[in-house]
Amino acid sequence: MATITASASPAMQETGSNKASSSTSPDCTTTAAPAPAPVRYRPSLLVIFSACLVLLGAGGPLLLRVYFVHGGKRLFLSAMLQISGWPLLLPPICVSLFRSRSKGVANLILPPRLAGAAAVLGAFYAVSCYVYGLGSEALPLSTSSLLLATQLAFTAVFAFIFAGLRFTPFSANAVVLLTIGPAVLGVGPGAGKVAGESSRAYWTGFCEAIAAAALAGLVLPLVEVAMARYGRRTGPAARVPPPYVTVMQMQAVMGAAGTVVCLLGMAIKSDFQALPREAATFGLGRTNYYLVLIWDAVSWQLLNLGIMGLITCASSLLAGIMIAVLLPLSQVLSVIFLHEKFDGPKGIALVLSLWGFASYLYGEKVQKKREAQKMMEQQMASAKKTGDLESAAL
Repeated sequence: MATITASASPAMQETGSNKASSSTSPDCTTTAAPAPAPVRYRPSLLVIFSACLVLLGAGGPLLLRVYFVHGGKRLFLSAMLQISGWPLLLPPICVSLFRSRSKGVANLILPPRLAGAAAVLGAFYAVSCYVYGLGSEALPLSTSSLLLATQLAFTAVFAFIFAGLRFTPFSANAVVLLTIGPAVLGVGPGAGKVAGESSRAYWTGFCEAIAAAALAGLVLPLVEVAMARYGRRTGPAARVPPPYVTVMQMQAVMGAAGTVVCLLGMAIKSDFQALPREAATFGLGRTNYYLVLIWDAVSWQLLNLGIMGLITCASSLLAGIMIAVLLPLSQVLSVIFLHEKFDGPKGIALVLSLWGFASYLYGEKVQKKREAQKMMEQQMASAKKTGDLESAAL
């Protein structure tokens, strides 16, 4: 299955260097070295850093909901907020390239084919953000967050099709639970509706949130495939995480392409002329209107950069898992700051989603133990075979 193989490689390489070997004593007897220590998984600092960025970006969905609750109605603007923070990456990208100039800047810049693939995926992701904005406008944050959690199921399916993901009983169980959990919300849609909203509008937003999850779930594995195919990482370099400047460049290219799509949509919908009027009638005031837009873009940028880091340094499935981790945090934030109700169907959906997440983590732990045991057995068999050959030669 798609696991965090990139970050596990240094540990594997270190263990591989300590393989059991044979030595010949003066009396021509062969003595086998001690058995190698079990392989221990140690996540790389880049993976940990990316996961922290995802958690720090949890304010993005909350601020987007604040925008809609207090009078915001520009859907292409809401989509652009989710991807337009990419200029913040330009200074660290330039600094990283300047500091690494001795290694050859050309080797650190994205290959043209990878940049082109990132631009196409960025435009596609912009469509996903627009559809997510449609769902967020009609649904409470807690409901839309739960529906967005189905992205993990779509990510797993598309990763199986495009990225060669292999299901285990635990990962399959997690996918099923994380799919059934949000579906429980359909049992009592009246409890999750915004006050004064019709059932038709609720169900429309419900389907739009699911569609956004499906589109985003398709983009994540395709990013992983693009990195593997066009990332210029072959041989030993393919087994270790790429430089983080690669992650930032991928995110910047995707963000720039998606921003162009959103700007075109805003121009078609005449959103630029409507922004001053919307700011004047915003429930929190004109100044807070622009502050909400700015901080929402920053929060989404942290979230997107973390997701891109997890895809590039680990796998698309891990990125989907971390998005699911945001679910409990989004629930707490919506109840605390937006005073939304947390009723029975949402509670059941939350429990099932967390259960699925726990199942996946346990399955990963079991899988790592099996891989470590298998590798240790192979090393011992290789050491024994080498010892037998040396004994025969003597």
